[in-house]
Amino acid sequence: MNSRDLVLSMLKEIYAGKEFSHILIRQVLEKYDYLEGNEKAFIKRLTEGTLERTIELDYVINQFSTTPVNKMKPLIRALMRMSVYQLLYMDAVPDSAVCNEAVKLAALHKFTSLKGFVNGVLRNIARNKESISYPEKERDFIQYLSVKDSLPAWMVEQFIKEYGEKVAETICDGLLKERPVTVRLSEQLSMEQKQELLEQWQKQGIRTVQHAYLPYAYSLEKTEGVKNVAGFEEGYFQVQDVSSMLVAQVAGIQPNMQILDVCAAPGGKATHAAEKLAGTGQVLARDLTEYKVNFILDNADRLQLSNLWAEEWDALVYDESKEEWADVVFCDAPCSGLGIMGKKRDIKYRLTPEALEEVVDLQRQILNTVWKYVKKDGILMYSTCTIHKQENEKQVQWLVENLPFEVVSMQEDLPEEVRKDEGAYGLQLMPGIHETDGFFFCKLRRIG
Repeated sequence: MNSRDLVLSMLKEIYAGKEFSHILIRQVLEKYDYLEGNEKAFIKRLTEGTLERTIELDYVINQFSTTPVNKMKPLIRALMRMSVYQLLYMDAVPDSAVCNEAVKLAALHKFTSLKGFVNGVLRNIARNKESISYPEKERDFIQYLSVKDSLPAWMVEQFIKEYGEKVAETICDGLLKERPVTVRLSEQLSMEQKQELLEQWQKQGIRTVQHAYLPYAYSLEKTEGVKNVAGFEEGYFQVQDVSSMLVAQVAGIQPNMQILDVCAAPGGKATHAAEKLAGTGQVLARDLTEYKVNFILDNADRLQLSNLWAEEWDALVYDESKEEWADVVFCDAPCSGLGIMGKKRDIKYRLTPEALEEVVDLQRQILNTVWKYVKKDGILMYSTCTIHKQENEKQVQWLVENLPFEVVSMQEDLPEEVRKDEGAYGLQLMPGIHETDGFFFCKLRRIG
């Protein structure tokens, strides 16, 4: 099997919009799980890195190619991008090997006539990579950030409009920052079990760091797939970003509560809530498709949570049987995903300004439906994985002006490190500023 050819095939699928990058990469690495760890790491890094840096790579290629990137054949375009990424960002790969392998792949895919073009452009970039010209910050700040951090110019403008130039640059840089896998240890583990698990991870060569925000949150580095990590099959931990863990942490969950998660997949908040109930109460997790529901059920089974069940349900469809049923409703609404582009790297190429407006309307429709499930004096936890104010603070402002809810302070339950950042309409966590994904959540109480 040719690792570079595998990457090329994945990139073609992703750029064509046929697959989501995080799903396809996971499926391919599971399929080829027999490969050596360093080869799987190469495949993952080259695919993710090329996607992450596409705008910058195109900018560089266009300086050396007589054919603009957008005029190239899709396969050649993907091949040039992944090759230039290796030249610029993978020092362990010799430049000559990058060029030679790219030429072989062009021939393999019946582009023999373009071998000279591929070879010539790549070798020219390799010779001159130390003197490549980039946009100047002082002359055109938007283009500078767009190329440096590989973000569409309209998105950079959006961040500047909402947060100002200084914070916008921090956000853009933060989205490129490499983040380790974060896991939530089961709160049911004894201290002895926890210590034993940490020792097993150390023996596996996994670098483990306790997160600053929560005592049961850990970052894992140098893992070869989470399913291979000790304790996974036993249900000792769940993969989840700390930002998402905070939602259940501040919700005020007490024994015997009834909790409804209306957009639950992959189930991080629902399983966290079930653990906090410690075998009491009940958690109902809902999502739109059978695939997502089965994913939640698999996690609940692995984590041995007898008080959680899941079912297919469209959050836009009102369920009269659940009116004023829940002590706590989690509404992690469909969103633009601007806060997690560092993990789902093709989001920035799929999104449009028009799509942002559409998702705000969808969120409002869902909120207009699900608020009725909250008991009087019950809690609605609204959250998104974005940093777009219209989907977050502005959405909460609309909610309290039009529905019977009031914002509840989360100060007592928030980690000390983020308390100062809670605003009048919730807490916005930022890439590059907080040690989490870009994420927003707000706690609201239903009033009579």
